[in-house]
Amino acid sequence: MRVVCTQLVKLFPGVRALDGVDLDLRPGTVHALLGENGAGKSTLIKVLTGVHKADGGTVLVGEGDDEPDRPVVFSGPSDAQTAGIGVVHQERNLVPAFSVAENIALQALPSRAGLVDRAGVREIARRCLAMLDLDLDLDRPVAELSVAHMQLVEIAKALATDSQVLLLDEPTASLTAEEADRLYDVVRRLREQGHVVVLVTHKLEEVFAIADVVTVLRDGRSVAGSVPLSSLTRSDVVDLMVGRAHTERELQAREVDRSTTPALELRGVSTSVGHRDVDLAVHRGEIVGLYGLVGAGRSELVRALLGLDSVTGGSVLVDGRSVTIRSVGDALRRHRIGYVTENRKEEGVFLTQTVTRNVAVTVWDRLARLGLVAERRERDLLATYQERLGIRLSGPTQLAGQLSGGNQQKISLAKWLAADCSVLVIDEPTVGIDVRTKAAFHELIVQLSEQGLAILLISSDLPEMVALADRVAVMHERRLTGEVENSHDYAAMSGRIIRLVHGEQAADAPPAA
Repeated sequence: MRVVCTQLVKLFPGVRALDGVDLDLRPGTVHALLGENGAGKSTLIKVLTGVHKADGGTVLVGEGDDEPDRPVVFSGPSDAQTAGIGVVHQERNLVPAFSVAENIALQALPSRAGLVDRAGVREIARRCLAMLDLDLDLDRPVAELSVAHMQLVEIAKALATDSQVLLLDEPTASLTAEEADRLYDVVRRLREQGHVVVLVTHKLEEVFAIADVVTVLRDGRSVAGSVPLSSLTRSDVVDLMVGRAHTERELQAREVDRSTTPALELRGVSTSVGHRDVDLAVHRGEIVGLYGLVGAGRSELVRALLGLDSVTGGSVLVDGRSVTIRSVGDALRRHRIGYVTENRKEEGVFLTQTVTRNVAVTVWDRLARLGLVAERRERDLLATYQERLGIRLSGPTQLAGQLSGGNQQKISLAKWLAADCSVLVIDEPTVGIDVRTKAAFHELIVQLSEQGLAILLISSDLPEMVALADRVAVMHERRLTGEVENSHDYAAMSGRIIRLVHGEQAADAPPAA
């Protein structure tokens, strides 16, 4: 199946999201769709899948590799699915109360005698999970899964419809390197079977590992249309995306003073979700990385620390004082601890509120005069962080839910920076963030630590972890297997970290607690 898009246009109030985009998707290829946040990638996918209707241009569909001659206009996602186009959106679209099996088979429910064939549902789910080499409890509600496992279920759900064109919008954003490799194997298998796989990602290393063809969007336009990736270097691709030469800062090992009392310390902490005897310390001016496979318990440990789950044993200390933190609000007000969550859609931002309100929410008490918060004060605060983080908006009254995923992440970070925290917990900071903004985020995180913030960083991106952390603590099955002092030598560090990830002791790591 071949899909050709010519001069696609999509308009939103005050924004020309697509401005003459061309795209040629050929069978048996992996096609990378690249661009910065707001370049139009997600909008293009939504046009291709019937979520949005184009305001101009044509979409042609045909069988085989010949020039397609059948123009199509999708009135909704079901039309696109019937035509053989499936999608895994950046933001998950699962039914939380449904089981893993029910979610996977939902778009292709088998029936028998007018009733849902439960055995058939389970068989579809097993087949799709087997393609991902993933073992999940088919009867478990997806609401109980981690973010990464939800993402894998979303991918399995798309595979259930046997789509000839599969659009993957940031599919590895919440996955570890090992899980991403498993997904790449599935993508290669689909390519060999003649499918078209469209990969939307900000991770250029995975583009060059798996893609055949690349289209680059900038400001809603095609600046490189269906170009063989073999003809481009990484620098070429980055320059096309940002519109000018771009240099990534090389981060170096830093000296950190650990003679002082830690800003945040865990001593023998156990939690209601299974952690036991966790010892961890973060000093002022230090970035401590927390790494591990999905399910190792990293995010769950942080949630317990911040009162979202229960600490059942041991002590949590802030500036050397034992504390009990009952909520994220309590952590901020009493202890100046901020939390940039990995789940921006449900926890990071208020999707139905303006961007000004989202950024100001943590400091309303500071902005208020006689119990009221002036809109001008909120806008001034937004302007500060809009420039600092490069947030792309149509205006200060735009709703957060209308932003691209990367810009939502920037808003989530901005509200904690505005709160002037002394300890900042950052969970997956650059998921869905473009290459230029990712580099800016890295510099910002380092600058914050150099200004004295204690930063606990959770990331499934191993290059990011090696680039940023001063120390890397590794978790396996809800226990710390050890810590590694970061030399910023990726080849050496990755080997040590991966051994700890699998529960093995690295040669230079201290014994696990």
